[in-house]
Amino acid sequence: MITLNEKEKEYLRSKIRDVYDFPKPGIVYRDITTLLNDKKAFNFLIDHLAKRYEEFDFEFITGIESRGFIFAGALAAKLDKAFVPIRKPKKLPYTTISEKYSLEYGVDEIEIHIDAFGTSSQNPPKVLLIDDLIATGGTALAAVKLLKKISVECVEACFLINLKLLKGDLEIAKTTPVYSVLEIF
Repeated sequence: MITLNEKEKEYLRSKIRDVYDFPKPGIVYRDITTLLNDKKAFNFLIDHLAKRYEEFDFEFITGIESRGFIFAGALAAKLDKAFVPIRKPKKLPYTTISEKYSLEYGVDEIEIHIDAFGTSSQNPPKVLLIDDLIATGGTALAAVKLLKKISVECVEACFLINLKLLKGDLEIAKTTPVYSVLEIF
């Protein structure tokens, strides 16, 4: 499997800004907008993901709202794959199915169109799931469960950043392989 070497990881890491005490005191927010607006770094990342996934067998790339759309859309275009969004409730105009997940102080939900994968040539359709960051893993795990609800095979869950101390990747890895471009401890 293709991964980045330490020098390449440091290059990408240097393009991500740390914002302290956002959105609340004690939190270090990993701001990827500084990577996105650096065309050389963004293209390097998408080229890396394209090399990693060009030999994988899948038809669709799903991205989780909203930053996952950026990476999933760019990679889908590069690999000539279809893009399917996984969105927050009431954002999709057609019939949807949903999956709820727990937050620190409540419950949230994500949705996908019931016919998002159409009439695939494969049974079941194979999908790559992408998001920008995995922390506790609630949203990503809900996305994997949502895909399983509609009999879709998730070939891998990919994240730009994995906050390893929060161990969100471990639960997802029980059902789907996980790849993180960068791991932050």
